[in-house]
Amino acid sequence: MHHNVLLDRRPHRATPGQPFLGRLELAQARVHEICGPARHTLALLIAAGMQGPVIWVRPGWEGARLHGPGMAQLMDPGRVVFVDAARPVDLLWTLEEALRSGAVPLVVGELPDPPGLTPMRRMQLACEAGAGQGTRPLGLILTPEGVAPGAESRWRMAPAHGADEGWRLARERDRQEPPRSWQVGVKAGEFVLGAMPDPEPRLH
Repeated sequence: MHHNVLLDRRPHRATPGQPFLGRLELAQARVHEICGPARHTLALLIAAGMQGPVIWVRPGWEGARLHGPGMAQLMDPGRVVFVDAARPVDLLWTLEEALRSGAVPLVVGELPDPPGLTPMRRMQLACEAGAGQGTRPLGLILTPEGVAPGAESRWRMAPAHGADEGWRLARERDRQEPPRSWQVGVKAGEFVLGAMPDPEPRLH
């Protein structure tokens, strides 16, 4: 006699996530961390796969800015509303309020250092409040190296250029999925996801 399998070991998401790079997903109405040298590129790729405006909060005291023509290769820069925060505390406050408002589907924050657990929890609660406004806001915090406690997931992206342009993307932590790495390349003008090659065997 055959019995239907009612349970499996695969993680379950209550609602579909926000897709990016084809088959990857980010849980909606949650804050995720993106780190590494190519964190801005990954944030723009995620934004490119979404509809609607983006609020991008950045440190007003830092001189580095995203390059408009470079952004245009990935998404329409006109969708992005930049907010320059005067102080570190203003960065976190602005992110929290933008998420709580539920006014936009994506809120990105450039942070010089990972936030502590308390502000991360406040931002997660703000996402939940924003979801009650009709939009399930996605929060992305960009940090140089991580690690932000309380983030729903953490992703690291770094250049891995060879004969062709490429990057290495790693899912270092996720509440629903195991750690894993991928190659990211460009094919026919589109960013594509590929499996990481098997590691070379060690010589004994």
